[in-house]
Amino acid sequence: MRFKSLSHDEAAVAEFCARTLAVPPLRVEQVDNNVIARLGTGERAFLLNTHLDVVPPSDDHPYPAFGGEIHDGCVFGRGSVDAKASVAAMTTALLDLAESGWLPPSGWSVVLALTACEEVGGGYNGLEAVRPLLPTLEAAIIGEPTELAPCTAQKGMLLVEAVSKGRTAHAARPHLGVNALVGAARDVIRLDEFTFDRQHPLLGETVANVTVLRGGSVHNVIPDQCTYTIDARIAPAYTSDEVLSILREMLDADLSVRSNRYVPVETDHCEPIVRAAVAASGKEPFGSPTASDWVYVRDVPTVKLGPGDSNRSHTAGERIEIDELAKGPDVYRAIIEEYFQVIAG
Repeated sequence: MRFKSLSHDEAAVAEFCARTLAVPPLRVEQVDNNVIARLGTGERAFLLNTHLDVVPPSDDHPYPAFGGEIHDGCVFGRGSVDAKASVAAMTTALLDLAESGWLPPSGWSVVLALTACEEVGGGYNGLEAVRPLLPTLEAAIIGEPTELAPCTAQKGMLLVEAVSKGRTAHAARPHLGVNALVGAARDVIRLDEFTFDRQHPLLGETVANVTVLRGGSVHNVIPDQCTYTIDARIAPAYTSDEVLSILREMLDADLSVRSNRYVPVETDHCEPIVRAAVAASGKEPFGSPTASDWVYVRDVPTVKLGPGDSNRSHTAGERIEIDELAKGPDVYRAIIEEYFQVIAG
């Protein structure tokens, strides 16, 4: 936690993790600011993944944001929950397995990928970049704060830019124009009153909200254009394309997709990874409204699981309880061992 590993600035913490993991029989490589450690030689892989980057500090942390200070049984600071507790727990679990002499079955590997740029959601993402370098993934755990409970469904995020068009005129003669602000306002109200029909058993409803509105330039001109941003959080009951189609039919504006990287994802509870995670954690599956790098392994049976309370992510009071942090490696190791027992029948 004392590494100030903001997105695109993870090199120092990546080098530290690579050195820490350089314990035979682990094979370790660093690709840019990403670290890949592999136990076993097979081309079928069980993936552990979490991210090294953190968001910038808040103004009012009670202790130094990158001090990693311990108070009242907690480690405080930026990244303590999101997601360096998962980094520490996954790293420790893999080292424990390696040092105990445990190996996955013939033909298998356990791969730990500590990746960069999860928090920025831009053109570069560490897991997306290194995925082609990994063996064939059969199951995955994405390390995010879930209080060590298995998350099996995650909402997607669709960002849409809308343009409401009108016709300009002098404000003294509004009847000669068409006010684009009025058109946008009608759309905002339509969307506010709309309810998506389908419900997801773990995540409930899909929601879409106007979060940014821009229009007009001077007081005496009827504006001919107003733009607004729609943030849709999509439960797996819908696809992003379905939601976009509904929005286009409902609204009068011209719509274009700004971001569709974070699609909704879920894993069937019959999958071995879910059964192993439930058995090892002793907790029931749940759904999460927050996005993660799960989307880059959406073709792989996956659970999102890690120590910490997600409500503390990105907050000034971000902290991880030491007791829960200490449980993390044991839970990860137990899931891995249980998974291979499940698939062995």
